[in-house]
Amino acid sequence: MAPKQRSVWFLFPPRTGLLNIAGPWEVLGHANDVIGHESYQMQLFGTGGPAITTGHGVIIAGVRPLPRAGTRLPDVAIVAGAPLASQPGEQEPLAAWLRKHHKRIPTIASICTGAFLLGAAGLLDGRRATTHWMHLERLRAAVPRARVVDEGIFVSDRGVWTSAGITAGIDLTLALVETHHGHRVAMAVAKRLVLYLRRSGNQAQFSATVQREQKDPPKLRDISAFVLKHINEALPVERIAADVGMSPRTLSRWCREHLAESPALFVRRLRIEEARRLLEETDLPLKDITARTGLGDASTMWRVFTRRLGVTPAAYRQRFTATA
Repeated sequence: MAPKQRSVWFLFPPRTGLLNIAGPWEVLGHANDVIGHESYQMQLFGTGGPAITTGHGVIIAGVRPLPRAGTRLPDVAIVAGAPLASQPGEQEPLAAWLRKHHKRIPTIASICTGAFLLGAAGLLDGRRATTHWMHLERLRAAVPRARVVDEGIFVSDRGVWTSAGITAGIDLTLALVETHHGHRVAMAVAKRLVLYLRRSGNQAQFSATVQREQKDPPKLRDISAFVLKHINEALPVERIAADVGMSPRTLSRWCREHLAESPALFVRRLRIEEARRLLEETDLPLKDITARTGLGDASTMWRVFTRRLGVTPAAYRQRFTATA
């Protein structure tokens, strides 16, 4: 029996980022080398051609025009992003092509802001999706019927894959290789490219703490600072409120208004973030991490992690520690 070959089309508008194409292309090319035959047969398609200039001036040649009806469609389509400030209508031909043909393509993936093209084509309606952290809110506004999340650097939902910013396309493509050919092949490709196989699913694009600090109102910084300073201690709402000069009722109302959660849930979230940091950056035993973060005991920490992050503390450390 002949080895299975998957056709992969890279679709991109003008001024796309070079790494949006080159990163996934390299992953699939190295997968072919590891497997020993052309498991992935790759082609470039765009709305211009036969050459397209990327956003930073590199010219990509060998670009074919988008095929018309009647052409055999690919097994996988990878849609690269482009600056959202592109000329109005410049990306519409590609969105229109996807709108017409997507039902006959088993797997469709977007890199970075390529999610906006998928959204314009209606592919994200009713699905979970992500994009570059700078454009998450804009994607939510542009595609209100999608569930736009910041839960990881790529998301897969019923044959449609979306990735976060730029290099996350490499992670997404590695995951595709693992889906098609198993862990051993994907690990071999990751080693060739000097990458972690798992920078995966539930790891946010940036530390949640850093994201929060960039847009925190001053009052929240005071509350966060107090909680983090005493994170290994009991923190009832009365104690936090007294420190920041609020009544417990006012603090509870403020948290619901600004954070959409109660003070108790906010404290729990900070405890989890600190536990994640300690798992990533230290080799402390789990019992010490639970003590330092006030999460109770190891069984409580296990329940919290599996419910909120979808992985156990041990699995999280294995995936995301710098020394894994």
